[in-house]
Amino acid sequence: MTRYAMVADLERCVGCQTCTAACRHANATSPAVQWRRVLDIEAGSYPEVSRTFVPVGCQHCADPPCMHVCPTTATRKRADGIVTIDYDICIGCAYCDVACPYQARFKIDREALAYGSPTALEQATFNDKRIGVSQKCTFCSDRIDDGLANGLVPGVDPRATPACVNSCIADALHFGDVEDANSNVSRLLRENASFRMHEELGTAPGFYYLQDNRPATAPVPVRGEGIEPRHQQHWDWKAAANFLFGGSGSALFAFSVAFNAPPLGLAALFLVALGLGILFLKIGRPLRFLNVLRQPQRSWMSREAWLAGGFFPLAGAFLFTGSMPLGVIAAALGLAFLFAQAMILKESKGIPAWRTPRIIALSVLTNLAEGAALLSLALPVPYVLAILVALRGWAWYDYSRALEREGAPTQTLEVLKACRGWMLWAGLVLPLVLIVAGLSPAAGIAVVATGWALKFILVTRAAYQQGFAIKRGETSIKPGWSDGRSTI
Repeated sequence: MTRYAMVADLERCVGCQTCTAACRHANATSPAVQWRRVLDIEAGSYPEVSRTFVPVGCQHCADPPCMHVCPTTATRKRADGIVTIDYDICIGCAYCDVACPYQARFKIDREALAYGSPTALEQATFNDKRIGVSQKCTFCSDRIDDGLANGLVPGVDPRATPACVNSCIADALHFGDVEDANSNVSRLLRENASFRMHEELGTAPGFYYLQDNRPATAPVPVRGEGIEPRHQQHWDWKAAANFLFGGSGSALFAFSVAFNAPPLGLAALFLVALGLGILFLKIGRPLRFLNVLRQPQRSWMSREAWLAGGFFPLAGAFLFTGSMPLGVIAAALGLAFLFAQAMILKESKGIPAWRTPRIIALSVLTNLAEGAALLSLALPVPYVLAILVALRGWAWYDYSRALEREGAPTQTLEVLKACRGWMLWAGLVLPLVLIVAGLSPAAGIAVVATGWALKFILVTRAAYQQGFAIKRGETSIKPGWSDGRSTI
């Protein structure tokens, strides 16, 4: 079976960026988009300083997390290993962007121009299908397919080879069938030490690096433009609103059924609808929103949408008829919706602050505590609220300490460190004191305020991406990354 792969020789790459320019020319990408770019990593301390140039882009993984999370089936993997995007199906939710550990996905919501007004080339090459949807390197699949149709060999014949490889002046980029033992890429991998970036995540990238064998001693001071984990760009306050309102609203509905408080159930429906409505305004192609239902067998975002589709009519029927069986089923769907939100974060492999399994307990318990807190504004439920506040405090402590131990982007740790004080005093101690004092409604306000603040920060402030990593000799270098020994 064929599997196309790319090999970059880190000892040959000179950082000329010719591959970046060739990619942009061949694929007519926006000035805001770089499917192929080259990192410039400077390592060491004077006078022992060296530079390594690292071509990066879509890694065309054998197990691509972007494909698994895509709710629309727009992202697919071909039989030859190339990962593609169908621009006509993608809704622009950017879930693939936060799932990609290689910062290889791009999404622009309007045409970007190089000089303020469109040039003749920009007018001729503008592709409206790429606006508002995800885009990335395709390994120049059109060239490969056309070449194969004409009997050419990808990686050998230039007409069937990606533009970046053809343009490389240092012979640092190579392309071919890694499953063919006689191919150029297979020979290079046999004869040289190599690594694949973030291979520990289990993505099995189709992009190999011939190792830079110059020695390096740890710790290595590392500098360079754009080499540290950047903050994810697309899940903003609109995305956070779904986690804020949808999570606490679905929990409130379950409590309203359990405590037979239908008016609160109506308020809960409003909160969930508000969160989903604001989320609708975030997606790049909102008129395609029904495509989110296409992949419930794999994507938790698609499952969330199906659960919402069942939750609203059943919850409405319960509020209209008072039928407790309908209420119980609707409450179960609401709790499943709440769990799906936690799993949406968990499956985002590109965001270390989200992909830890401990995010599940933190998300679920935070939402349940908020639901009980909102219930306490109308009904006295001090014991339920106190238990959930305590469990939320434990989940937060366990989550934040785990990131400290396991390592994360240093900026993520700094953001979470800033949360520790107010989460302890305003999110745990104050609510418990107020409950003991018989002021459950005031405690509820504190719980909701701190819970919403924490979720907002997790989505919009702490969500730094995986970043990049290379090997120098026997040393692994991960710029901007905590090794697990720093404190939080």
